[in-house]
Amino acid sequence: MILTVTLNTALDITYRVRELRPHGSHRVSEVTERPGGKGLNVARVLAALGHEVTVTGFTGGPTGRELQARLTGTSGVVDALLPVSGTTRRTIAVVDELTGDTTQLNEPGPTVTPAEWSAFQKTYESLLFGVSAVALCGSLPPGLPVGAYAGLIRTARTAGVPVLLDTSGEPLRRGVAARPDLVKPNTGELAELTGSHDPLRGARDTRRRGAHAVVASLGAQGLLATTPDGTWHATPPTHIPGNPTGAGDSAVAGLLSGLVEHLPWPDRLARAVALSAATVLAPVAGEFDRSAYEELLGRVTVTGEAGAA
Repeated sequence: MILTVTLNTALDITYRVRELRPHGSHRVSEVTERPGGKGLNVARVLAALGHEVTVTGFTGGPTGRELQARLTGTSGVVDALLPVSGTTRRTIAVVDELTGDTTQLNEPGPTVTPAEWSAFQKTYESLLFGVSAVALCGSLPPGLPVGAYAGLIRTARTAGVPVLLDTSGEPLRRGVAARPDLVKPNTGELAELTGSHDPLRGARDTRRRGAHAVVASLGAQGLLATTPDGTWHATPPTHIPGNPTGAGDSAVAGLLSGLVEHLPWPDRLARAVALSAATVLAPVAGEFDRSAYEELLGRVTVTGEAGAA
């Protein structure tokens, strides 16, 4: 069983329009709604790969009830979300069919009270029993301490559960200092954390700050991994146009599944890159084009070498 934590869940709404024009009126050709937030996207991809997943975090209000209703029946996913008095946020993605570009609008999320946070911490600790790995994903909703993820990392380490962190800003900085097993920043997040715009230098610096391993997302250039076992760069065979929303979450799912299956790092990275690319071809986050994934998996190029990074 894998546990994913999404403290700031969302109902993801995707609009498709023929052409997005500022200040204009648009006819929407298609609307899709899915349970969202990074950890829920990761969970759905993991379930599609055949892993059992428990999801936890916060949900509340009419939007939260809609999210949980849509989550019900998702094969392989167990709902352990906790109620809060506030209302779960919505995220709006507007896909321009002419260019393939996506414009994203993210609401801030409900304010979590100290009592709600305390209740979550107790639930989280109990959920760690029997779990093979945990992913802490996404932004923090208002009301939570900036070191929230750092505390959850320390709890997982005490329980002997490997933990992956995927967040940004000060929560990432505090979380890295708590020594997670893996962090997955993008190049912008890595530069903000370390001050270096060289991904390899930034990844090595992040390891010195406390992360056991770092996998940096390079966008269309794939993934760069710096680990105790070596350094590798995994690249897709070609640039794939489409909707990139959720591609990073699919990469996290690939890394997590590879971790619990004890795959070598090059195989984990190839899976993560293929899943990320196949997600660009899917209509919404948390899904991937399976035929594209299977075709791309054998064509991902992984370069680098084993040895101390």
